[in-house]
Amino acid sequence: MAKGLQGFSWTMLLLFCTIQELGSWAMHTAVEGPGLGEPGDPSLLAGGRVKRGWVWNQFFVVEEYTGTEPLYVGKIHSDSDEGDGSIKYTISGEGAGTIFLIDEITGDIHATERLDREQKTFYTLRAQARDRQTDQLLEPESEFIIKVQDINDSEPRFLEGPYIGSVAELPPVGTSVMQVMASDADDPTYGSSARVVYSVLEGEQHFTVDSKTGVIRTAVADLDRETQDRYEVVIRATDMAGQLGGLSGSTTVTIVVTDVNDNPPRFPQKMYQFSIVETAPVGTAIGRVKAEDSDVGENTDMTYQVKDEEGVEMFKVTTDSNTQEAVITVQKPLDYESKKVHTVVVEALNKFVDPRFVDLGTFRDQTIVRVSVLDVDEPPEFRPPSNLMEVQEDAHVGSVVGVVTALDPDTANHPVRYAIDRSTDAERIFDIDAKTGAIVTGKVLDRETAGWHNITVLAMEADNHSQVSRASLRIRILDVNDNPPELATPYEAAVCEDAKPGQLIQTISVVDRDEPQSGHRFYFTLAPEATNNHHFSLLDIQDNTAAVHTQRVGFNRQEQDVYLLPILVVDSGPPALSSTGTLTIRVCGCDSNGAIQSCNSTAYVVSATLSPGALIALLVCVLILVVLVLLILTLKRHHKSHLTSEDDEDMRDNVIKYNDEGGGEQDTEAYDMSALRSLYDFSEIKAGDGGGGPGEGGPGRNPASELHALPQWVQSPDLDFSVFRDYICRKVEQADEDLSVPPYDSFQTYAFEGSDSPVPSLSSINTWSSGSEQDFSYLGGWGPRFRQLAALYAGRRGEEDSEES
Repeated sequence: MAKGLQGFSWTMLLLFCTIQELGSWAMHTAVEGPGLGEPGDPSLLAGGRVKRGWVWNQFFVVEEYTGTEPLYVGKIHSDSDEGDGSIKYTISGEGAGTIFLIDEITGDIHATERLDREQKTFYTLRAQARDRQTDQLLEPESEFIIKVQDINDSEPRFLEGPYIGSVAELPPVGTSVMQVMASDADDPTYGSSARVVYSVLEGEQHFTVDSKTGVIRTAVADLDRETQDRYEVVIRATDMAGQLGGLSGSTTVTIVVTDVNDNPPRFPQKMYQFSIVETAPVGTAIGRVKAEDSDVGENTDMTYQVKDEEGVEMFKVTTDSNTQEAVITVQKPLDYESKKVHTVVVEALNKFVDPRFVDLGTFRDQTIVRVSVLDVDEPPEFRPPSNLMEVQEDAHVGSVVGVVTALDPDTANHPVRYAIDRSTDAERIFDIDAKTGAIVTGKVLDRETAGWHNITVLAMEADNHSQVSRASLRIRILDVNDNPPELATPYEAAVCEDAKPGQLIQTISVVDRDEPQSGHRFYFTLAPEATNNHHFSLLDIQDNTAAVHTQRVGFNRQEQDVYLLPILVVDSGPPALSSTGTLTIRVCGCDSNGAIQSCNSTAYVVSATLSPGALIALLVCVLILVVLVLLILTLKRHHKSHLTSEDDEDMRDNVIKYNDEGGGEQDTEAYDMSALRSLYDFSEIKAGDGGGGPGEGGPGRNPASELHALPQWVQSPDLDFSVFRDYICRKVEQADEDLSVPPYDSFQTYAFEGSDSPVPSLSSINTWSSGSEQDFSYLGGWGPRFRQLAALYAGRRGEEDSEES
């Protein structure tokens, strides 16, 4: 039936199109008829027949066609078509040949595929009518449109999801939360396919949605975040304006309930208990308490404070910003003996209070904190804590300066012992009684040396010296008048020779090391030995100074150029002490204005200044003297060295020291070792050989004969040198076998001068003859250097001869 109706509608459509085209053609002919007949006009056909035009209108095709046969779209027809099949119809453009097919003879157009208006709403094509035989255009190419007709085949969709909204807790009814929007792909201009309405599928107990705008609002006023802080609301969108048969889509909206400060802080306990030792220093944390708040974020920020007076004095409460806890600390030293338990009232209150919820109650809470003080063994305490004592500087050694008192604050009340920290009184100026705490002087005091003494007194338990307290004590030494006043400086004054009577010469002041409480008062007068003085007078000015004036007219420095004026100074005591100082007054020459020129007794002699020539002459004289002194010293040193060289010629004083270590065992060329080997070979020495002079013997003599010619020492028959030889050999072997000894550490003995000396040996060690057999007369021929030696031996020889006779 639908197909029949469709064919009928297209038949009516074609009929309407034909009538419309005929009317257009008649009007076109009436208006523009003469133009159609012009030669060369493409609208003129062969034989002079005029073209009448296409017969069609806009075509429609329903989307989502599900039939098995191609869907008939419409028909194109030319008014020149007589139905004999001589005209061929073709189409081109979008979908031509694929989606849309045309019958070349009839001009019927069919859709071969399923169309979707949401993907493409219309197609533009071009139609042609050609002569089947000649393939020439019978009609100009014309464009037409096939529009896809919409049906309700797309459901509404929420394209901006997921949706998350928020609303503060306890909102008024109808508070807007957020807005959701659904989109429908159907044609909004055709029917109600795209008209969407909204509704709540889930969560309608707490929220509503506007059916047209999609605005979600609260439906109740008791949304409590502490009860439920999140809601899942399902919103549905339906097209066809919600009518039956419309399509729908849904989305889930998450609504978060945000916090407001609608809950006051609450302490979980009404009482907390803490304990702390009594020696805890100020600032020590005792414990922490925390009030709970069901809110979140800054709505849980709170402050704590102490409400009772006792707690405010002894304890302090601060807020930990990270944990929102109350930290209770010690604000004043605790004492178990005074009070064992303290009760503190702590209050918590919110920092930020919402005025909308003030009527819900006070946003604060209180709790009680009991602090128990624990007893500990404490060191003694000084009472009273005064740290100043005074003593006269003339107090005798052992005098009591004052008494310090310390008590054990514990219940046991142990006895206390006292001592002085000697690091603060290294000189032991003060001592203390270990039991009574009496401080006495240990040495003589002197305020002028040290006016204050700072010492540290120790107090400790008698049976536990580890419990020690310290107290700083300041001892002031009170002044006693024990120092006489003295002149401030050794005063010296000058007076002009032409001075007049009553002229001021010098003002005198004094110093006193003492410091009387009433201040200094000094009295001045001339000493008794100056009572006969008629030259100067002394005036006490009554302000601890005195003035010296002249008492006569003029002075003569030729007669006396210096005057010594003794002055007696007395203090006010008690007791009054005095001293005598001397003012030296010099008589000087002055100019007419009174300015001092010279104070010497020979000032009238004008010394001439030296000219440059005189200075040069003086310097030349000094240089000559210096050169002479140097020349004398040089000559004396030269003469001394000459004497020394002559003395060195004396063989008795010619001592030469050799420090050569030798070349070691490998050095056998520097010395003739054969002489050393034969040194102690006494078996080769023959008796009866006399000594000769230095000229005897030639270079061909052997060492044995040379030994015989020298003065020899008589060997005792009972001497045995084998012991020494064996000892030396053992030492040599030990040195040779010791690998750690360097090669130059060898033991060598040199007891022979050698064989090449022009002078025979003077030693008498190896001589075989007795002293009576020696003849030293040959020493006289050795020259002046051996004159003294020859005299000694010659004299000895004469003595021996006299003894023998």
